[in-house]
Amino acid sequence: MRVVLGVSGGIAAYKAALLLRLFTEAGHAVTVVPTDAALRFVGEPTWAALSGRPVATDVWSAVHEVPHVRLGQEADLVVVAPATADLLARAAHGQADDLLTNTLLTARCPVLLAPAMHTEMWSHPATTANVALLRERGVSVLDPAAGRLTGADTGPGRLPDPEEIFAAALALVPDAEGQHTAYDGGTPAEHGAQALRGRHVVVSAGGTREPLDPVRFLGNRSSGKQGYALAQVAASRGARVTLVSANSDLPVPPGVDVVEVETALELQEAVLAARADAAEVIVMAAAVADFRPRDYLDAKIKKSHAPGQEDSAPTIELVRNPDILAGLVADRGADQVPLIVGFAAETGDESGDVLSHARDKLTRKGCDLLVANEVGRDVTFGKDDTLVHLLRPDTDAARTVGPASKNLVAGAVWDEVADLLHLRSAVPADG
Repeated sequence: MRVVLGVSGGIAAYKAALLLRLFTEAGHAVTVVPTDAALRFVGEPTWAALSGRPVATDVWSAVHEVPHVRLGQEADLVVVAPATADLLARAAHGQADDLLTNTLLTARCPVLLAPAMHTEMWSHPATTANVALLRERGVSVLDPAAGRLTGADTGPGRLPDPEEIFAAALALVPDAEGQHTAYDGGTPAEHGAQALRGRHVVVSAGGTREPLDPVRFLGNRSSGKQGYALAQVAASRGARVTLVSANSDLPVPPGVDVVEVETALELQEAVLAARADAAEVIVMAAAVADFRPRDYLDAKIKKSHAPGQEDSAPTIELVRNPDILAGLVADRGADQVPLIVGFAAETGDESGDVLSHARDKLTRKGCDLLVANEVGRDVTFGKDDTLVHLLRPDTDAARTVGPASKNLVAGAVWDEVADLLHLRSAVPADG
């Protein structure tokens, strides 16, 4: 595969050298196109040595080969890492003031941009609008990771790990049989990069809270990271995404419509409203409370200080919340639309392990795909990495993904969804 690796002028340029190594070790022919600013961070000899090819630095070298047109025309894939705020702005507005932006204008192959910048720059309305415009035009733009930035700053804006960029890039390019490499490097999923384009998908995320009084609630430890990753990856693949977010303080991915909720009943109402808006896929990644207090008290419950009652405590009666996932499955028509993905946050016990409980849940719920993961105080909830098992009713095998970043897991989930959508499209209307 002929890959153009663009590198713009950010401190994360050194990580692009690791990404370059991943491409070359996989047997791909890579031409590096650094901007002038990028060459201040990593010099031309490094790119030439790692790629084994001449480095394309400006439009005036080898003019007879017309590099500002030829590179984009001949590429099978263009990846820019890091993509600075300046590069995103120039790409969004069609500027062609150096070799890299010329290449982006002439490329007719998949293009992946991996942004890296300070948090304030990433969240600025101008950058948000530029990213949304690029995605609208079919460019895949990853969200940056959160973590340590230049100096003492931390927050969203860190370049994703090279392995994650590499996996996301391969998912965009079909192989000789027209298939796309699975986002986690595992089993191929057909048409994975294009299957979501233009589709309305709904993702729930976070953890519901069931109020007991004005200051107390029943809740769980979900941070919403997995659901937000699912929304971000779906948006990067061209989907119209509605994110139903329960009590998460994560930044909303660009290009995603968010509906904020608190309780299980509010989440159910929001998901049903989104489903009515021609949703084709619903992913129930939120941790929804199974129970809620029967009664809500308008005033804070106070401890008793009466003699002999110092150790007393109120009895809280619980009632069941609706089973939103099972209800969505039951309400589908004969066309089985929307496709429904459930999540099973499980812990093993004396009656079975995580997988056995997940298989039981898949059978009970009747969803099209179940994502099972082991949870606990220091496992999964709030973490950046996770390990999941993907279960489908059409096979007894479980596909295990991870340990991996939640973005990579999200990509694997959408690859499975793409495969299921492809299988549905291949079934004749009468059968």
